[in-house]
Amino acid sequence: MNVELSHIHKWFGSVHANDDVSLTVRAGTIHGLLGENGAGKSTLVKILSGYITHDAGTIRLDGKPVTIRTPTDALRWGVGMLHQDPMDFPPLSVLENFMARLDGGFWLNRRAAARELQTLAARFGFSLNPEAHVSELTVGERQQLEMLRLLSMGAQVLILDEPTTGISATQKAQLFAALRQLADQGKAVIFVSHKLEDIEALCDEVTVLRRGRVVGHVALPCPPEKLVEMMFGKVLSAPIKPHTVRDQVALELKDAVIRTDRFDLHLEHLTVCSGEVIGLAGLEGSGQQAFLATCAGVQRLARGKLWLAGQEMTHKPHRAFLDRGVCYVPADRLSEGLIAGLTIHEHVALRSPNGFFINRAHVQRLAERAIQTYSIRGAPGTLVERLSGGNQQRTQLALLPDPLSVILMEHPTRGLDIESTLWVWQQLIARCQQGTAILFASSDLDEIISYSDRVLVFSGGRVSKPLEARTLTADQLGYMIGGKF
Repeated sequence: MNVELSHIHKWFGSVHANDDVSLTVRAGTIHGLLGENGAGKSTLVKILSGYITHDAGTIRLDGKPVTIRTPTDALRWGVGMLHQDPMDFPPLSVLENFMARLDGGFWLNRRAAARELQTLAARFGFSLNPEAHVSELTVGERQQLEMLRLLSMGAQVLILDEPTTGISATQKAQLFAALRQLADQGKAVIFVSHKLEDIEALCDEVTVLRRGRVVGHVALPCPPEKLVEMMFGKVLSAPIKPHTVRDQVALELKDAVIRTDRFDLHLEHLTVCSGEVIGLAGLEGSGQQAFLATCAGVQRLARGKLWLAGQEMTHKPHRAFLDRGVCYVPADRLSEGLIAGLTIHEHVALRSPNGFFINRAHVQRLAERAIQTYSIRGAPGTLVERLSGGNQQRTQLALLPDPLSVILMEHPTRGLDIESTLWVWQQLIARCQQGTAILFASSDLDEIISYSDRVLVFSGGRVSKPLEARTLTADQLGYMIGGKF
């Protein structure tokens, strides 16, 4: 099925999210939609998939103008969308989620649905247990289930919004193979991403958006520098981290046992120096989150001792860690890092030590200064959930107090475009130069190697000894993550 979007406009208040956007996707191709955070990519595909309505413009499928006001309309026309956060029912089983598409009241044929699910899964090499609860699946497996459900409903156009965020390398390879297979069958695939490497590896052609407008359309392959310049209007360069002089200890753990839901982590001895960056590598659920939470005082050690700058903090509450300049930045920005329903101004007010009385004019000035200093695309009155992922992360960093002795971060650049990623690391490196130690978990092995001084590898309940990052390669890290210490 051929897809044509002509002169699409969408406003959210004064924000022109899609400004005269035109896009053509040919049947049998994988079309990349590339752009920085907040470029208008998700808005455009949500219009095509019926989750929001456009204010002006035309949608044509195989040359025929169509009206799409709801996701049901979109699926009726053969358009299905796979969201970054899968649209499923975690308490139900895999098969029950697959059957949620069916009509028939109480007389649903469970056995026939199971056969269809298994046949579709085998076609793409997916391994899904029909009786497993969706809550037990990884993000990649939930994504696979949602794809099969959409295909079983007759989707001829498949839209994927940032699908490689939070999935393993193996699951990404399976996903890419499945999408190529769908294109070979004549389906149209729209692949939304800010990751150049994914677009280059998968897509036949790409349309680039910047600040709501189309700035270019090219066939692939093409030089990556050209795509970067189209995305940002300039060439970007990575920040350089200076060598750390390890003479002052910021954090120390000795004979430590950290308890998780699945196992106990044992660390014989670890010292982290001021200005040092420690990267935590490993598959999701290997203990990195529990390790960071323990170092932040959010979770207590099961055994052992913990010191901050020589002062023992083993059984101290989280408040005591905050008072010692330790700050924890979680991966889930909206659920744990920020407060949905509050504005940037209100977040700044919560951070400001004003007791029971708030000087609104002063807080307004602080919020405006934070927005300007951290290049946040929003206003003091903007709700944080209305910000793009990159601007939510900028807001989190703007709220960090100064100075800090230790910053603990989960996936500091997950879901961010190249410019936002480089910007985040510029801010973190600047903190290091002021003496702040940083410990961060990331699924991006290149990020860990590029910015870490030393690396800890987490695998199967074990933690490696600290490794010098400059001696490592991504292949070596991947081998160790597999348990080969």
